[in-house]
Amino acid sequence: MVKKEQVKAQRMAEERQDELIELLGRLIAYPTVSPPARNTSEAQAFVEGRLKACGFETERWEVYPGDPNVTAVKRGTASDAHLSLLLNGHIDVAEVGDDREWKHDPFRLTLTDGRAYGRGVADMKGGLAGMLFAIQLLEEAGVELKGDLLFQSVIGEEAGEAGTRACVERGCDADFAVVADTSALAIQGQGGVITGWVTVQSPVTYHDGMRSRMLHAGGGVHGASAIEKMTKLIAGLQELERHWAVTKSYPGFAPGSNTINPAVIEGGRHAAFVADHCALWITVHFYPDEDYESVTAEIEEHLLRVAQADPWLREHPPAFRWGGRSMLEERGEIFPALRLDPENAGFHALRAAHAEAFGAAPEVGMSPSVTDAGWLGRAGIPTVIYGPGRLEQAHAVDESAEVKELVDFVKVMIGFIADWCNRPKGRV
Repeated sequence: MVKKEQVKAQRMAEERQDELIELLGRLIAYPTVSPPARNTSEAQAFVEGRLKACGFETERWEVYPGDPNVTAVKRGTASDAHLSLLLNGHIDVAEVGDDREWKHDPFRLTLTDGRAYGRGVADMKGGLAGMLFAIQLLEEAGVELKGDLLFQSVIGEEAGEAGTRACVERGCDADFAVVADTSALAIQGQGGVITGWVTVQSPVTYHDGMRSRMLHAGGGVHGASAIEKMTKLIAGLQELERHWAVTKSYPGFAPGSNTINPAVIEGGRHAAFVADHCALWITVHFYPDEDYESVTAEIEEHLLRVAQADPWLREHPPAFRWGGRSMLEERGEIFPALRLDPENAGFHALRAAHAEAFGAAPEVGMSPSVTDAGWLGRAGIPTVIYGPGRLEQAHAVDESAEVKELVDFVKVMIGFIADWCNRPKGRV
């Protein structure tokens, strides 16, 4: 009986795609741009209303003032004995820049030649709208879900903020999770990213006129420029990056994708001083079989060995600060990596739902970007990235996605949810 109702819901997705576009248009109209962020309250209230209308128990709670998460659950009719599913997506979108460069209003959905245009269509309000519409059609078609269906509409993904991380810290669990971020309907895992600050600090501040006594024989001043000492550490980072490129690899990534980018350097006080402080902001990319804690420990060990080879740095070693909960609040972020498990039952079920809708299996691989999926995977929930939209459209001027792809995503999710949430636990 469920299969018949599922097919009905999928047919409705085709016949009523105008409603999907209207829903997406409503989401696009909320200018939830991050940065500056703190602007998602109205959009999240709208999402919460849609979930309540489909029978979900909801909670809207602030991560930052003006930026709440929405978490929700629709209890299954026999949830103790059946599998649960978590659907996750972020409500924030990338900044627009100079909107005069756009042919289409970024916050008004425009349809042209089978494509939908607007900020967030690909990344990732298209995915959010698709999940919400799939849930609505399952409800209207009368599809019974015996297992729990959970939903997270989170803030902050664009600025490395702790929307999904906060959900995990509050406690969330499921037998499988789908993060509907930009993947062009491929099933993906991801590498990880962490930012960090490396700081060199002199305990003494010297006038510029003292520099000669630090540099020449008999000067007698055991001092140094923090900026010049940082250059040794940057060289050390380059050596470690080259070593990683030779010794580390992971299927789905081009060689040398694990990089250490010296992104921002800040130092010195004034031209009349010898620089007593220098801070380097780095971005580190690592592979799915690594954890950010082990990667940062490796970097620290290497740079401390570099410091040991320098007479001044040996006595004044660099300090480190890693990650953070927000690029806006702390100038730091963490995106854990996500490994795919091709043997996982949820992976197989989603793959089968895609194949049923398309007549061919989905592509499987690694995202060249990062999403919140790593936080769910790190919490022990088997997770994949699977959503509409192509990465080249994410953050782009005149961001767009194919309407057909949005509809196809809804159809796949209808089939997957109906299947997965009606599977008995222990027999997957």
